[in-house]
Amino acid sequence: MKLIHISDFHLVSAGETLLGLDPAARMDACLCDVEQFHPDASLVVVSGDLSETGGAETYQILKARVQRSPLTIRLMLGNHDIRENFAAAFPDQMVENGFAQAAIDLPEGRVITLDTLDDDKVTGRLCAVRLAWFKEKLDEASDRPVYLFMHHPPAKVHLPALDLFGLAEPEPFFELLKSHGNVRHIFAGHLHRLITGNWQGIPFTILRSTNHQTALDFVSPKTTNCFEPPVYSIILADPDSLIIHIHQFAD
Repeated sequence: MKLIHISDFHLVSAGETLLGLDPAARMDACLCDVEQFHPDASLVVVSGDLSETGGAETYQILKARVQRSPLTIRLMLGNHDIRENFAAAFPDQMVENGFAQAAIDLPEGRVITLDTLDDDKVTGRLCAVRLAWFKEKLDEASDRPVYLFMHHPPAKVHLPALDLFGLAEPEPFFELLKSHGNVRHIFAGHLHRLITGNWQGIPFTILRSTNHQTALDFVSPKTTNCFEPPVYSIILADPDSLIIHIHQFAD
C-alpha cells in the first residue's frame, strides 16, 4: 500500500506571493511530481494549512487543481484555514458533525485523518465531539493497523517556539491511542520542519511545507522563516513493515 503525505500549501489569492514565493505554483509542482511518479498511490493526504488566509478564493484555486488530478486526495484543516470557506468549496470532505476528518479503509489498514483546527487559534484542539468520533473509528478498526494524520503535533519536539503551538490538552488523545494499541504511525504538519521520532512509543513524522520552512532553533522563543527545499513523503505499508521516503521535489 502506497500513501503520499503533503502538508501546508499556504495558498494566497491569485497574483499574490508569500515570502516571495508562489504557493500555488509550489502546490502544482508537488502534485505534478506525485502524479508523474506515484500514480499508483492509494491515497494522497494533505495535512492542513491549505490556505494562508482562509479566503474563499484560495479554496477555489485548490479545488480547480484537485479536480484535474487523477489522484485520490484527502484534504485536512490547519490553523490558517477557515472551516466555513473550506466547507463551501469541499462539502464532500466534511463529516456529519461539521468537521473535516475521515476514516478510510485500505488493504493494509485504516487511515484516519483528524480535524485539529481550533477556530481562530494557532494551537490545535480535539473537542469532546471529535474525540468521540475518533474513539468510534478506532474501535471499528479493531486490531487492524491505523495510520493517523493530523495537522497539529500532539507532543513536544524540543524546539521552544514551535512547542507553544501544538495540540492543546493531548492526554485524552494519547489515552485513545493506547486503548487501540495498533496505531502504527502519526503523520503531522504545522511546524514546517522535517522531524521524526516517537511519542509515548508511537513513531511520528512531521513534514516541511511545500512553500516555506521554519528555521531550526533550539533557543529562541520566536520563529524565523527559512527556505529549505520543500518535500513530500512516500509511505509504503506492508504487514511487516512501514517505510517512509522523503522526496525533495523542488530546489
